[in-house]
Amino acid sequence: MPTLQPITAKELEYIADSMSNEDLLIKQCTASAANCTNPQVKQVLDHQAQVHTQHYQTLMSMLQQHQPLAPMQPQS
Repeated sequence: MPTLQPITAKELEYIADSMSNEDLLIKQCTASAANCTNPQVKQVLDHQAQVHTQHYQTLMSMLQQHQPLAPMQPQS
């Protein structure tokens, strides 16, 4: 397993944006599925909500793995 390197501020911004986007997609898919009357479309939306939840959890896990490398003080 390769040695983890600290995440840069720019990478952290990208990850935060990605997590925000995944969260929005989860909410949109879930809300759309709840209001959907077509069972096949509802199934696709439910599946997509699960896929985006997995993406969100993967990003969160990656952040948690890198947390021990984060500096304790803001970098100047």
